[in-house]
Amino acid sequence: MTPRSIQDAIDRIVTDTELREALDGPISEAERDEMLSLHRWFTRRYPSAEERLAYVRQAYERWRGTVNRSS
Repeated sequence: MTPRSIQDAIDRIVTDTELREALDGPISEAERDEMLSLHRWFTRRYPSAEERLAYVRQAYERWRGTVNRSS
């Protein structure tokens, strides 16, 4: 994919039908395995609730900085 086609895919407006089908359908085994793997990694990397909240606060601030620059 070209950078333009990737951006077009990101910016595409999803229809209500497409969204409902995606939400109502079951997740694949591969998607489930990936999610569980990410969860295991995150809870090993940030084992306590305090560490997890600190990460989320930091990520939120990073995101806010990105959003403010793009406006």
